[in-house]
Amino acid sequence: MRALRLTWRRTSLRTKLVMLMCGLMMLGVVATAVGSAQSLRLSLTKQTDEQLRAAAPTLSYGLNEAYRYSLHQETTSDEGLDTTLLGMNRAYADIRDKNGKIVFIMPRGRAAPAGTDFPLLSPVEMDELSQTPWQPITVPGQYPTSIGWRAMVVPMPRSETNLFLALPLDTVQNTVSQSTVLVLSTGMLATLLMSIIAYGVTTRAFLPLVRVERTAAKIAEGDLTQRVADYPPETEVGRLSRSLNAMLAQIEAAFKDRERSERKMRRFVQDASHELRTPLVTIQGYSEFYRYGGLADPDALDSAMGRIEAESKRMAQLVEDLLMLARLDEQRPLEMAPVDLLVLGQDAVEDTRVRAPERNVTLVGLHSSVPSPASTRGDDARIRQVIANLLTNALRYTPEDSDLEVAVGVKSLVGDKIDAVIEIRDHGPGIPEEDAKRIFERFYRSDSSRQRETGGSGLGLAIVAAIVAQHDGDVQLRDTPGGGATLAVHLPYIPLQEQHD
Repeated sequence: MRALRLTWRRTSLRTKLVMLMCGLMMLGVVATAVGSAQSLRLSLTKQTDEQLRAAAPTLSYGLNEAYRYSLHQETTSDEGLDTTLLGMNRAYADIRDKNGKIVFIMPRGRAAPAGTDFPLLSPVEMDELSQTPWQPITVPGQYPTSIGWRAMVVPMPRSETNLFLALPLDTVQNTVSQSTVLVLSTGMLATLLMSIIAYGVTTRAFLPLVRVERTAAKIAEGDLTQRVADYPPETEVGRLSRSLNAMLAQIEAAFKDRERSERKMRRFVQDASHELRTPLVTIQGYSEFYRYGGLADPDALDSAMGRIEAESKRMAQLVEDLLMLARLDEQRPLEMAPVDLLVLGQDAVEDTRVRAPERNVTLVGLHSSVPSPASTRGDDARIRQVIANLLTNALRYTPEDSDLEVAVGVKSLVGDKIDAVIEIRDHGPGIPEEDAKRIFERFYRSDSSRQRETGGSGLGLAIVAAIVAQHDGDVQLRDTPGGGATLAVHLPYIPLQEQHD
């Protein structure tokens, strides 16, 4: 049984379908043969019953006369009675008294061979049959190989005897057998022919699946550009081809994203290694210079220690920024709470005035000199870091005599969308168009030739973009009217009363 199941599992779908169809057709042929044989048997049996009923009056009269003649002549001669003329030369008939004893048997004709079968009934069965006159039933024959007889009992007129009349069922059986053989042979031949046709039609119908298989094989070899041919979407193959093509497009996109991610990661590692190597080389150089006695002068030693300290701080800040980006990439959950950008903007302005007292930093509104509340929901510490990075960037790349503005307010966009916005506006030289597309990339600096002490590590704006994206917002770069650059942070506006409900 297990071997049969394994063989069935290894059989192709096309062969399985044809075999199932062939099996169902054969079952249908067998069922048709059995049903038609039963119907034909009932019909022929009914015709036999009609023949018995039609011949009963004639045989009743003829046998009665023959019986009287035999009594008168004191013999059981069959002279004067020709069963052929009665049309019942294959019939069996006898006359029985009220006790079921046979008193006269109708001659079977000279053409009847020796050993001819005849119905066999016991007196008890004959008595039961006499209770339902004119109702034919099936009775057994003399021999075990007998097909049987269709028999009935008819009361004799003006007599206490009964006519027992029977016709053999061999003709019925032969006709039914021939009909069954004919139906089976014709049905099996038709099944064979239809199976051959079905195999060819199924092979043609499975051609789209064969093409899908070939395409899948090419994809398995690594060619992700392959696509399955389109078929009508109403068909199973059409739906399969659409699903496969959509899956392949997603897989190809995923591989491209992975390649881009790997390229970015390699570049990130290279840039991080380069950025970390510079302060390490500086620290190592001064350390070796000191070990060889090159810093004997106290002033030179103080200068070297200052450079080592500055490079250490710079390296520590770089490592801190890298850790921050790694945490942001992990999408760690934020400590969400109601936040008002106006409060954060005021704090940032005060902090900047302390850090750079020579700079003029003011808090304004988006469209006027008066700022307005701009509530949202987010991580207070992370949003403060965003504002601090933007202000640090503006302080670093603008002249010392240029003003800075922190604008806070609510802005209505297309449709019903409303954003809470904070803008850092400077009035410096601005950002060239070729650099504007890349300023949020990691380790990107628009001026590669400037001193690292001025340029920073190139991670500040990348951290800004990552934090804002985590808050379902975005950061935009625009030109400041009159010259300069404006970096605007847009976050979803959520009224404070809604946040407390």
